Amino acid sequence: MKKVLFFGLLTLTLSLTAQTDQRIYDIIDAVSAERIEKDITTLANFGTRHTLSDTVSQTRGIGAARRWIKAEFEKTSEACNGCLNVIYQKDLVKKGANQRIVKDVEVVNVLAIQKGTKYPNRYIIMSGDIDSRVSDPTNYTDNSPGANDNASGMAGTMEAARVLSKYKFENSIIYMGLSGEEQGLFGGGGVAGYAKEQGWEVIGIFNNDMIGNITGVDGITSSTDFRIFSEPVPPTETEKQRKARRFYGGEVDGISRQLARYVHKTTKTYMPEMNPMMIYRLDRFGRGGHHRPFNDAGFPGIRIMEAHENYTQQHQDIRVEDGIAYGDVLEHVNFEYAAKLTAVNAISMASIAWAPPAPKEVKIGGIVEPSAKFQWSKVDGAKGYKIYWRDTTSPTWDNSRYVQDVTEFTLDGIVIDNYFFGVSSVGADGFESPVVFPNAIFR
Repeated sequence: MKKVLFFGLLTLTLSLTAQTDQRIYDIIDAVSAERIEKDITTLANFGTRHTLSDTVSQTRGIGAARRWIKAEFEKTSEACNGCLNVIYQKDLVKKGANQRIVKDVEVVNVLAIQKGTKYPNRYIIMSGDIDSRVSDPTNYTDNSPGANDNASGMAGTMEAARVLSKYKFENSIIYMGLSGEEQGLFGGGGVAGYAKEQGWEVIGIFNNDMIGNITGVDGITSSTDFRIFSEPVPPTETEKQRKARRFYGGEVDGISRQLARYVHKTTKTYMPEMNPMMIYRLDRFGRGGHHRPFNDAGFPGIRIMEAHENYTQQHQDIRVEDGIAYGDVLEHVNFEYAAKLTAVNAISMASIAWAPPAPKEVKIGGIVEPSAKFQWSKVDGAKGYKIYWRDTTSPTWDNSRYVQDVTEFTLDGIVIDNYFFGVSSVGADGFESPVVFPNAIFR
């Protein structure tokens, strides 16, 4: 009888932790490459969306673009009975703030907020950039269609809103169009500051910057590869935390890195045809993106983008030179690929938004013992918890143990010195929070 009970419980545990959810597949199927193509085309046809460009015209410039984006979000909200609160968030940036701000400018962002039913102050965010540029970052009059950089990310964000607004989530989701990226990440800085002022609990931000190019200057063409950039540890960590890492590890286990692993795992589970490449770097070499201001504020944030860039199509005057056609124009965007990366974002956000909060405190023990021990704070709404461990050289969480009705557990025979560990909370329908790396020890 005991053996029957044991195997029954084992089967229940496996069903709770290994299941997939049909709604996630439905979300993937609902993402439309045709709608994304239409939106990218509309954005490119505004001529230029430079942050300093015309704000009065109804057909050209960043003013027309952001009004159209806001109107599209409002249409999406109407279709879901007002489920989105669509607002502008704005800040005045004075001339001379840096060399790219050659006149006073109001940096205006568009936010569409879908409130959660249980945790309305917890936010998972997807962003794209509204603005574009040509070779000279101060040239705000010449044509700058910015089809891939970054109408693709903006269109993907708008499409994710259309798809996910059909569902209700316990946590809140924000779909966001940011301005001022090419001038110095001013839009992201403005929203990060606003989030701090409002007391938002930001679960993470997915910055989508260029999700439409499949053929790179490296000669590779791929419609399945994509990159996830994440910094190792938050820049806001204290000196005490930095010193602790020297003895306890965790130099590749910050909150943004856990968010990257979450997207990687979700993609491999539901979209195995895709190849997510985790890049252990804040952004491309020496460059920046709109997740960085959120990282600077202490929030988890990652950049999701194409794997194979073509630099002749980025930040370029439209021209033909030495037989090479330069410029970020529509012909270079693969809309099916942009739809795939939009789906990657949508299913990752939905999984987090349906999951309970992560444990706030995870303690680890077992120093000079043959077992690893864990204690964690109880999470409201969690059906159970997953204890993860991996080789110290592995980029992903490769082993796990599901437990219920406890907030402490011992992994017998697992030596603490040989692995890294973490704990996530699991909801009744199997959705998990991001993993929390131990943030305290006990003896």
